[in-house]
Amino acid sequence: MKKRIIIVGSGPGGLTSGMLLAHRGYDVTILEKAGVLGGRNAPLKAGPYTFDTGPTFLHQKFTLDEVFAETGRKPEEYLNFTKLDPMTRLTWGDVSMETSSDEETMVKHIEAAFPGQAENYRHFMRDHAQKLRVIFPCLQKPYLRLRDYFGKRLLRALPYVATTKSVMDVLGEYFDDERLKLAFTFQAKYLGMSPWSCPALFSILSYIEYAHGIYHVEGGLSKMSEGMAKVFEEEGGTLRLNSEVASVEYEGKRVSSVVLTSGEVLECDDLIVNADYAHARTTMFGKKNVPKAAMMKKKFSCSTFMLYLGLDKIYEDEPHHHILFADDYERNVRDIQGEREVSGDPSIYVRNSSINDKTVAPAGHSQLYVLVPTINMRNGYSWEENKAAYREQVLDRIIEKTGMKDLREHIVEERCITPQGWQDANIFIGATFNFAHTIDQMLYFRPQNKLKGFSNVYLVGGGTHPGSGLPTIFESARISANLICESYGVERERVDYSEELLAATH
Repeated sequence: MKKRIIIVGSGPGGLTSGMLLAHRGYDVTILEKAGVLGGRNAPLKAGPYTFDTGPTFLHQKFTLDEVFAETGRKPEEYLNFTKLDPMTRLTWGDVSMETSSDEETMVKHIEAAFPGQAENYRHFMRDHAQKLRVIFPCLQKPYLRLRDYFGKRLLRALPYVATTKSVMDVLGEYFDDERLKLAFTFQAKYLGMSPWSCPALFSILSYIEYAHGIYHVEGGLSKMSEGMAKVFEEEGGTLRLNSEVASVEYEGKRVSSVVLTSGEVLECDDLIVNADYAHARTTMFGKKNVPKAAMMKKKFSCSTFMLYLGLDKIYEDEPHHHILFADDYERNVRDIQGEREVSGDPSIYVRNSSINDKTVAPAGHSQLYVLVPTINMRNGYSWEENKAAYREQVLDRIIEKTGMKDLREHIVEERCITPQGWQDANIFIGATFNFAHTIDQMLYFRPQNKLKGFSNVYLVGGGTHPGSGLPTIFESARISANLICESYGVERERVDYSEELLAATH
């Protein structure tokens, strides 16, 4: 009889582990509480407009290629990808720069905006090619025991990991201009962290983008969830929407079944949790729940204020991705990290994907996705009272800093998610990027892929090792799927494109 595996949540981690395990012959059921699959990677509909709820581009695509290859497939068989060049427009006050994954193009852009800095960029890229080669293998394995720190690969990486330096400290070794440093540190937002406190090893994030590029998926990144679900069902997996798990039942340290809010009981041999970790761990495990007060002692990421705008025109001259830095970015980030004060000088990310993708809005129309990093709900800020005023502040800044001067007149559909909205959607204190990626909450000290205290419970998603961001979530799912196989005495050989790809860079 096939081993029965239940996966709670159909986010990217749950779908990836479901694909892999169904392909390997397990009886896998994914339970999704919502009526649409994808979790934070679900589509959001507003009239005739389709938005991504969360992630808006794919970096480190080779990891997605690997997990599809482990099922004998290619993602291109299910999805249409466009490698973006330019990637992102960055704007500081009255200075803007386009970014590119072509080194010579990037050199020209840096020289135009920041004369004399091009050689520093080349130096950064050479050094970080080596840094990534050393660190990357450490993110592909679990850390279930402290002795896992003494493997050869992690020992080689320790100079990069065991340091008190921040990402901003690292960038100071290459660039003098504070604005140019931010071109290599804003990626810390994927972790919901400040570049002034984000550990130095995460300077590899910008390198990965500049070396390997970023991709748009036609129809939005939510289409990846649909593609993965199709693979999962082709492999015999069962996907159940509108199926919320209320609790689990035990036999000793083993979870024997899950109980749905409908009262239905489903037995399992193994359980994978892809729900928001902190929320699930404080609500779903009954007598083994972690008290909320204990969870609140952890360090969490920031949250986000979101606007999804359907427009009756297309801003063809605006970039696909645009980041508008706060005038005082360090103060902006400090406010966010303080978790109490909503910054009056926000940084704003705008995606205008309709210039490259005509499938997400009616002909002649477009949609804008607006994300503003802001405080989480730890201290109970009242977003309902302040949401309307904050929306006006965000729109004012977009209108001031971009060519969309008549933006307000063309908004015909709109949706908004505040940090309170994220919390209401079962994201613990609205911390959109899960736990902060501090040294004391990484590797062995992050919630582990096999959950401590249980014999058959596994974690996938941004709240577990290796961390937040789509590629690392895919990796978390592969690690956990492999651990399940190993528990039954089956070693899985991984598909690995990264070693050859990273070796060939610089």
